[in-house]
Amino acid sequence: MSSRPRKRQAESAPPTPEAKPVGKKRKTKRSKHDDEAYDVELGINKLIARMDNQLLADHLAQQVAKFGKDLSSVELSDLTVSASSICETTAWADARTTEKLADFLEEHADNPASLKRAPKKNGAPHTIIVTGAGQRAADVARHEPPEPPGPAGRPWPPPLCCISRLTSMSRVVRKFACGKDDTVAKLFAKHMKVEEQIAFLQNRKSGIGVGTPARLFELIKHGALSLENLQRLVVDASHIDGKKRGVMDMKDTLMPLARLLAADELKTRYEDEKKPLALLFY
Repeated sequence: MSSRPRKRQAESAPPTPEAKPVGKKRKTKRSKHDDEAYDVELGINKLIARMDNQLLADHLAQQVAKFGKDLSSVELSDLTVSASSICETTAWADARTTEKLADFLEEHADNPASLKRAPKKNGAPHTIIVTGAGQRAADVARHEPPEPPGPAGRPWPPPLCCISRLTSMSRVVRKFACGKDDTVAKLFAKHMKVEEQIAFLQNRKSGIGVGTPARLFELIKHGALSLENLQRLVVDASHIDGKKRGVMDMKDTLMPLARLLAADELKTRYEDEKKPLALLFY
């Protein structure tokens, strides 16, 4: 009687090495990077302040290449700005918070007193501040009373602190809008039609304009926003939203910003010896 063959027992598979906690490590690295880069309470990206003009030019070019993948190499090149076109501001030691913007503007103005004088020509500001979104521009330009200090003079917790940042920014801009004939030009799409802004620029004097890249570009191309007296173009680059995104971190804001900064009307002025235009990243 033949014995039934025994089934060969499956060889036990060699023990697999323990999987490395990749997710954990990435999370740790990201947390460390976030700690170094962002101050959520103040709402700023601290890395912007550490970039000299060459690093800023490189960062802008990298972001343009990242978000402009549908563009040709020539088109991408046209949207770049040279390092020599950007003002060097790394010597500015203070945090680039809303409250310090006025000091920053005065520090980088040849004549700080001129910030309070609106040009005589209508719609021809001496300073333009470029923000990432209409709401941010509205917060910068609107007139509101100051946020009271927290208990015992300490800052409010993060949510109220962020609100204080926005109201403080409006006070910063208002500081330079002296006199009844000097009005802050609100040049963004939020609740304002381009026709209304064209009419405003044609009939009012403004020392400072605040707006979003796309709307500013449109008003410049239209001719309503005059660059005749423009001395400085300030990019609100350090500010981040609740998701830690700044004007240079999103395609919807970065590409319009790049087109604005590379516009012929501005680009030819950055290194003009007779009538230079200061390009500042705050």
